[in-house]
Amino acid sequence: MKARIPDSRRNFIGKVAGGIATTLATPGAVLGANERIRVGIIGPGDRGMQLVREAMSCENTEMVAFADIYTRRLEEAKRVAPNAKTYLDYRYLLEDKGVDAVLIATPQHLHCEHFTASIEAGKHVYQEKTMAFTVDHAKRMRAAYRKAAGKQVVQIGHQSCSSGQVIDALRFATPSKMGRITAIESHMYRNTPHGKPQWARPVYPDMTPENVLWKQFLGESPQREFDANRYANWRFFWDYSGGNVYENMCHQLSFWYKVLNLQIPKSATMVGGVYLWKDGREVPDTMSVAMEHPEEILFTWASGFGNNQLGSGENVLGTDGTILRSTHIQYVPQKVNLPNEKELAGETKTGKAAHMQNFLDCIRSGAETNCPFDVGFRVSVACRMAVESYRQGKTVHWDPVKEEIS
Repeated sequence: MKARIPDSRRNFIGKVAGGIATTLATPGAVLGANERIRVGIIGPGDRGMQLVREAMSCENTEMVAFADIYTRRLEEAKRVAPNAKTYLDYRYLLEDKGVDAVLIATPQHLHCEHFTASIEAGKHVYQEKTMAFTVDHAKRMRAAYRKAAGKQVVQIGHQSCSSGQVIDALRFATPSKMGRITAIESHMYRNTPHGKPQWARPVYPDMTPENVLWKQFLGESPQREFDANRYANWRFFWDYSGGNVYENMCHQLSFWYKVLNLQIPKSATMVGGVYLWKDGREVPDTMSVAMEHPEEILFTWASGFGNNQLGSGENVLGTDGTILRSTHIQYVPQKVNLPNEKELAGETKTGKAAHMQNFLDCIRSGAETNCPFDVGFRVSVACRMAVESYRQGKTVHWDPVKEEIS
């Protein structure tokens, strides 16, 4: 039997959960150390459900609400949290006084809409990366965040910022060990079996206008007739996605933006193309990015989906030392300048679901999260600069006064 979109004003599928407390915390309030945090999610797709499982693995946390424009996602979510409420319209989730915090894992072009609405509703927010789709979106999100005046906790989903490697990197990245840092070389390569394109998602038979709120998916993007492939494979299309820059470069960039406090690049250049998967995707599968930062540090990133030999990693290059980061992190001195310095290996371990746990801990304590809004803002602008360079076929520049890309 085909699932249909409910017509009721509340617009939720399934039975309302019983036993949810009626005495509710003030939206945005700091919760006590032992108080249960009630979490909702907008966008429980593949990545969203990973976040749900992370949240459910943390103590004193309960998933109480799911919102998604596709009926199948809500039905799947109910299997994970049977007592949770489900909504097709996320605005009803935000009206729900039983939700303390919201996880946002929707397509990138919808982040601004969902983030600003969640902040205005007084919810704490875990915003998946990349935080903002465009510079305008980043500014609008910043305005909402500032208006909240710190009443809500915000965590941006660059989970490496909660990695134990941050502590090691801060220990290594000192003038006495590194000297003058001038470059960060980074890369991320993957491969898939022949005939299985990277990122390709199945188009299910029930992805129809009856089961997907198409206009809500389009948001501010150009209006068009329903297209199940564009919905299922939104990462392929510029209207909704920043491609691999927004999916993966952002993680490697955010780690070093946090550790070295790098500011928005002065310029960015990106080249590449769809060299491998000729399946209608618009975003490149092979690319190279170079970004010049005001600190006189050049960040480069190369990536492709046709070979995984190099994997993922970064090399921070200083006159007196090198930091090598991949699954492990280590410091290697430049013997030409530090002949007696020893190599150092990272020692700090990362706890399970560390980034999610940090978000929840900060809701209880009121402390700043490991990946605060400002880091997300800078990373978003840098990523947009790379995409604009590729699409315009030229080097682009950042005007820090006008806050514009030219």
